[in-house]
Amino acid sequence: MTLRLLSIPAAFVFGTALLATSAPAQTRPAAPQSPYGGTTVEDIVARVNDQIISQSDYDRAMKEMDQEGKQQGLSMQQLSEHHRDLLRSLIDQQLWLSKAKELGINGETELIKRLDEIRKQYNMQSLQDLEKAAKEQGVSFEDFKAQIRNGIITQLVMREEVSRKVQFTEGEVERYFEAHKQEYVKPESVQLSEILVSSGANPDDQEKVAAAKAKADDIEAKLHGGGDFSQLAKSFSDGTTASEGGAFGTFKRGGLAKVFEDATFPLKSGEYTDPIRTKQGFVIFKVDQHIAGGVPAFKDVEQDVEQNYYEGRMEPAMRAYLTQMREEAYIYTKPGFADTGSSTKEITPTYSVYTPPSPKKKRKVERTRFRETARTFRQKSPQAESTTEPAAAAPATKKDVNATVQKPGKKEKIRFGKAPTKTLPSAASTATEDAGAVQTPAAAEPANPLDATKSTEKTRFSARAKEQKKNKPKGPQLDSDAPAPPDAAEVADRQQQAAPLGLNGEDTSKKKKGTATTGDKTRLSDKNKKPETPESNHPPATTDAPAAQPAPAPAPAQPAPAPQ
Repeated sequence: MTLRLLSIPAAFVFGTALLATSAPAQTRPAAPQSPYGGTTVEDIVARVNDQIISQSDYDRAMKEMDQEGKQQGLSMQQLSEHHRDLLRSLIDQQLWLSKAKELGINGETELIKRLDEIRKQYNMQSLQDLEKAAKEQGVSFEDFKAQIRNGIITQLVMREEVSRKVQFTEGEVERYFEAHKQEYVKPESVQLSEILVSSGANPDDQEKVAAAKAKADDIEAKLHGGGDFSQLAKSFSDGTTASEGGAFGTFKRGGLAKVFEDATFPLKSGEYTDPIRTKQGFVIFKVDQHIAGGVPAFKDVEQDVEQNYYEGRMEPAMRAYLTQMREEAYIYTKPGFADTGSSTKEITPTYSVYTPPSPKKKRKVERTRFRETARTFRQKSPQAESTTEPAAAAPATKKDVNATVQKPGKKEKIRFGKAPTKTLPSAASTATEDAGAVQTPAAAEPANPLDATKSTEKTRFSARAKEQKKNKPKGPQLDSDAPAPPDAAEVADRQQQAAPLGLNGEDTSKKKKGTATTGDKTRLSDKNKKPETPESNHPPATTDAPAAQPAPAPAPAQPAPAPQ
C-alpha cells in the first residue's frame, strides 16, 4: 500500500476556518470611565502575542458572519453557535499569522495570483480597475487584500504544519467507505441537454405551431442521421442554453415535470427523446448521463470518500495543533468575552502597577583627619572620639589648643639617608597615625623613629615579633663590628665555588704525570722495529753509570685563599 497525502482545498480551509471561527452575541460590558475624563477611541477585545483584536475587528467579523448566514439560510440556532465561536476564530487566525512570521511565510506571490484570478473572473483589464470597482462598492481595497492574504497564509501554514502529517492508505479509505455506505446512497438522476424550437408567443397560432413542428422533426431526422447534438443546439435552438450546447442540468426523480420525467428517465446515457410539445414550442432532450439510484461502487466515488476521510482526520489534528500554539502563546481576553477554544495550560499575562525599587543605602565610611595638634584628632563618629579621648579628660580651653598647635615648617630639601630637621615635628608634640586607625593613649604612642634618643618603651612591632638572639662566635674579637671568621664548612664551600667550571676548555680532571724526554726524538714506527742481532738473545751488559733521573714535576699551584 502506498501512502497518500492530499492538499487542502480552499473550500475546506475556509469552511473549517468558519467552523473554528464562531463567537456569541454576548452582552457587552459598559465601557469604564477614564480617570482622565476622556473617552476611549478603540477597545481591545483580545491580545495574542504582539497582536491585538480590536472592537471594530470583532464587530466587522460579526456583521460578515450574519450576512453569510442569511445567504446560506442558516437558522437562528446555527447563527448563535457561530457567534459563540467568533472570538475563538479571530484568536486562531492571529495564531496562524504569528506562526507564519516564525516560518517566514508572507503569501505575496499567491496573493497576486488570486487577485489576477478575480480580475479575470469579472472581465477587468487591470488590477487598477479591480481597485476602482471595490471603492465604488464602498469596500477598502487594502482591507480586501488583507483578508485574502490572511486566508492564503492560514492555508499555507496549515498545509505545512498539519496537512503534511495527516497520512493514510487506500485500505483505510476503503474501510471507511464500507462503514459509511449509507452516506453515499444516491437517488436516481439524469443529466440533460435540450434543443428548443419556439412556436411564438401565441400557442394557438396553428401556422407557427406547424412550422415549429416541421423544424423539430427535421432536427430529429438529423440526429438519427448521426448529427452532433451540441452543434445542432447551437445552430437551431431558440432557448437560452443554445450558446452552451444545450446543457440543461442534472435532475433527480421528482425534480422535473411528469411529462419530461416519463420521457427521459427510461432512456440510457446518449439517447434522446422525440419532440415534446410545450407552451413555448417543441423541445428535444438528450440524456447525457443516467445515474441509477442506490449505493454506488467504490471506484465511482473514490475521490469523494478520500476527501471526506481526510477532512475527518484533519479537523481534530488542526484543533490539537491550535491548542498547542495557544499553550505556547500569550493570550489575554477582555472580561465579558468568552474564548471557547481556550486551554487550561495557557500562559495568561498579569498586569500590575509598577513599583520602583528602593534606593540602596550608601555605606558610611568613617575617616579621621590630622589637625596637626599635639594629640588631637577630629573624628566624624562619636564612637571614634570616645576611643581616642580618655573618659575623665578635662575639656581643653582655647588657650591650651593654641599652645599645642604648631605652624607648618618651611620647605626643606631632604637628602637620602638623613632625617628632616625643619618640617618634621618632634615626637613629643605630634603623633602619626593612619587614617581610620583607632587611637591609643598618649603614654603608649611610639616615639619618632628618626629621633636621636631611643625609646625604652616597647613598640607595636616589638610586641608582635621578638628578635632572635644571634650566637656570638667564640674567641677573641678585634673589632665588634668585624664579621666572624669563616668556619671549615664555609671555607670548603668557597673553595668549591672558586674551582673552574669547565668552560672555555678548562678541565678539573687530574692529568697524568708525564716523563720529560731528554734524548733524541724518535718516531713511534721506528721504536717498534728492533734489529735482529746475535746478542739480542742475551740481556744487555749493565754499566756502572747511573741512570738519568727524570726531572721533578712542577708542584701544583695552590688555590688562592678566599676573600675574608
